[in-house]
Formats: sequence, C-alpha cells, structure tokens
Amino acid sequence: NILVTGAGGSVGSELVRQVLRQKPACLVLLDMSEPALFAIELEALEIAEKMPALHRPRIISVLGSVLDAQVVKDAITNYRIATIYHAAAYKHVPMVEHNAGVGLMNNIFGTEIVADAALAHGVENFVLISTDKAVSPTNVMGASKRLSELVLQARASQNPSTVFTMVRFGNVLD
Repeated sequence: NILVTGAGGSVGSELVRQVLRQKPACLVLLDMSEPALFAIELEALEIAEKMPALHRPRIISVLGSVLDAQVVKDAITNYRIATIYHAAAYKHVPMVEHNAGVGLMNNIFGTEIVADAALAHGVENFVLISTDKAVSPTNVMGASKRLSELVLQARASQNPSTVFTMVRFGNVLD
C-alpha cells in the first residue's frame, strides 16, 4: 500500500502514474487542492480500470494537508501504508520567495510531520522528493527543501526500521 503526498501536483501526479504501473494493492492520493486531487483521482481510476481485476488497486483520495498530523496519521494507519512518496511541497521559486513563511512551514514542517508519522506507524519506506535547488540553495524554496532533507537525515539516524531516502528532481517532466 502506497501513499503519495502532493498527488495532484506536477511531480506527485507523475508519481501516481508510475506507481500504478507497479500494481500496488492500494494507492492513497493525498493533496490539499480539491481540483488537483479530483483530476488525478479520475486519471488513476481510468488507468486502474484498464488493469486486469486481479491487479486493480484500490484508489483512495484524501483531501488534506501534510501540515495536519491527524490527516497524515489516519491515511497511514487506515490504509496500512508501506511506502510513502512525499512530493507535497511548494516548488515555484517566485511564489515561495513572496510567501516565504508559508513555503518554509509547508516544506519543512510538512516533511517533519509525514516523516514522524511514518516512524510512529511502521512505514517501511519513505522517499522524499527534493529538488536540485537544494544544492547550495540561493533562494527560500531551495533552502526549505535542503532543510527538509536534513529533517529526513535526522529521522533516518533515529530509527532503522523505516528506510528514509531522497531524490533530487530538476525540471525533467515533459
């Protein structure tokens, strides 16, 4: 059972498409944007409908924020999540520059909340989707993602039962 945070975003929605190809038992889509979540849910259901019944995953949509610890906990525990792809983040540099507090809160504390829930509830694998802008950051968005990486490294040193990994994406989609 797999959870994708930020499932309605550009990176999250592509992860949903890729994960579906791996035939999970259950795919949980978490996003705070109702229109984005609705769109990726429809697409995921359409993809799943074309799969043989034996390999057709349950698709569950959860409308909520990674900053809401209860929503995150419920998604993990209700669907017995084994792997989390954490793509939920504000990634547009100019937008985060003009809304630094919100960007920092969402990107850093959202990662911390999801990572802590993963640890607390026995998630096997946690993959942080970071950015190439986290390397020697020159803007708030890059710094927030670098700090998110440091949060993940700290959690990885605390508990070997959850495998924490991260990947840095650049502008590679489309």
